[in-house]
Amino acid sequence: MICQNWLELEMDKIMNNILGTIDIPYICGFGLHMQFDGFRILYVLIATFMWAVSLTFSLEYISHYKNKSRYYFFLILTYFATVGVFLSVDFYTTFIFFEIMSLASYVWVAFDEKKGSLRAAGTYLAVAIIGGLVMLMGIFLLYDIAGTLTFSELEGLYESLKASNNGESVRLMWAGLCLLFGFGAKAGAFPLHIWLPKAHPVAPAPASALLSGILTKTGIFGILILACYIFKGNETFGALIFILALCTMVIGAVLALFSVNLKRTLAASSVSQIGFILTGIGLSGLMGEENAIALRGSLLHMVNHSLLKLVLFSAAGVVFMNIHSLNLNDIRGFGRKKPMLNAIFLSGVLGIGGIPLFNGYISKTLLHESIVEYGEMLNEGLAYGIFDVAGIKTAEWIFIISGGFTLAYMLKLYICIFIEKNEDAKRQEIYDNNKKYMNIPTSVALCISAVLLPLMGMLPKAVMDRMADISSDFLRIEELAYGVAYFSLENIKGAAMSIAIGLIIYFAIVRTWLMRDSLKEGVPRHYVNRWPKWMDLEDYVYRPVILYALPFAFGVISRAMDSMVDTLVVLLRKSIYRDSPIRGELAEGTAFTHFCGTIANAFARLGNKIFKKNNNTDYIHKFAIYYDTYSENRFIIARSMSFGFMLFCLGLVATVVYVLIKKLTM
Repeated sequence: MICQNWLELEMDKIMNNILGTIDIPYICGFGLHMQFDGFRILYVLIATFMWAVSLTFSLEYISHYKNKSRYYFFLILTYFATVGVFLSVDFYTTFIFFEIMSLASYVWVAFDEKKGSLRAAGTYLAVAIIGGLVMLMGIFLLYDIAGTLTFSELEGLYESLKASNNGESVRLMWAGLCLLFGFGAKAGAFPLHIWLPKAHPVAPAPASALLSGILTKTGIFGILILACYIFKGNETFGALIFILALCTMVIGAVLALFSVNLKRTLAASSVSQIGFILTGIGLSGLMGEENAIALRGSLLHMVNHSLLKLVLFSAAGVVFMNIHSLNLNDIRGFGRKKPMLNAIFLSGVLGIGGIPLFNGYISKTLLHESIVEYGEMLNEGLAYGIFDVAGIKTAEWIFIISGGFTLAYMLKLYICIFIEKNEDAKRQEIYDNNKKYMNIPTSVALCISAVLLPLMGMLPKAVMDRMADISSDFLRIEELAYGVAYFSLENIKGAAMSIAIGLIIYFAIVRTWLMRDSLKEGVPRHYVNRWPKWMDLEDYVYRPVILYALPFAFGVISRAMDSMVDTLVVLLRKSIYRDSPIRGELAEGTAFTHFCGTIANAFARLGNKIFKKNNNTDYIHKFAIYYDTYSENRFIIARSMSFGFMLFCLGLVATVVYVLIKKLTM
């Protein structure tokens, strides 16, 4: 006990010495502002560890690829941008680093430059850009309302505006929704999750581990700022996130269960686990001041998911590096005689499945307990909202069943790779004889990562609770006055229910409906993809709507409005603004063209008489047509240039007026 107290005091001293701020002025006008505190240092350390492991693995994984220098350059660039996001103290700094991170990580997805990779990279970039633009609109609205973008200065802003009853709280809610859209797109929350199942299978495995494990957490970081600062204790905002969390949790779990692609399964799993994280964030708004357990659960599941996906995607990368396939029927039996890879992958499976003594169990226990606690608050009349006791009970069952789905699809992967035999006996023999499937640096890096998972699960108070405690100031919560009995009978019972449901799903659905008998006698059953193609949101909803339906609809509207203007102009010219005849006015052309045409006609008549030709050309009309063509071209060019200059001047005037108003009101 004395040693533990001494260690905690020394850690506090070190933290106090590290804490501080970094200001870089004049960058993009506002400057960049960063800060070191418990949560930020924690995630910088996690990001650094993950990049170190991924870089070590990359040295072996991409050794035979082209453009290795490009990959490493953008790997390092994305690292600094990601760290910048976590250290930021205002939305402006967050946005700058957020966009750098999104653009730099695009190169990971498009790395091998194949058709499928470029298509997935296009989807990833489209979601990132659209999310970034909507986020920027939210930042503009927020700055116009509050006059600041600093997180600490925005704490409790919604409640204060709502109390003033001046209508600004409605504008702030719209700003919050725009920011939620942008951060949710990066986090992979429903319905903006479509990029994860497409981008992860085509990106290099070390990059997939970072995309899933750490880049999605930058989106969670932004959502935490919204929930813990601007909309702190707001039931409406909390209910919205809670509903999105349940949808994300279920959809990701179902997609993962149906998938027959190793990395796609892990990517869909990330969607589901993001739903688990958002559950606690949503409950933090619903539970008001009693939200410590919910936010601690979200924070710890953030950390756990980062480390779990580092292990699982790296292990999947080892499989792909040797087989160059991700289809479950092809990789089946690869790990049967590979005890080290087996132990590494099993550690990730047990962790993400919520098995006691592994890290995932700790965070899921806190999240489950927060749902139960909120139900008790509703039952005792201590909390209000759009949910009743029955609704929260339903949400609890969705949480438990989703946990069962997690165990089912991870069990599917583990049994496929490490227990079952490949249907091709010769291929299985090759797998069994492959002893040098990864080099020593990769083995050491993955083993260290895998050992952390049970270590964190077996020492929750010394490791997990400590992480939550040092992050409490950032989350704006008090440290728990009591210890959570993680291994109590009640909490183990909740985990046991998910485990039982997972086993039922695996044997009742995976081993029956999601597998089919082979046509060859003596060949084991193989995995089939029964997910309907028409349920692909990207190919059958988003792309048709964004690429075809919306352009067509807006094109029709634009053409109709353009025709209306032309029709109105013609009507006015033929009625109110009809030209009146002028005495002596020429029917066409000008006096000069008429004079030249008259002379040309005279010469033409003279030539007809002398040379007995039949030239009946009316040069007055011909020269008038030439002049009209020349005048029309000159007018079009002048009008285009004038219109361009006019728009430029209007924009310049508007900018100057805006700057003057801001200067006068500051």
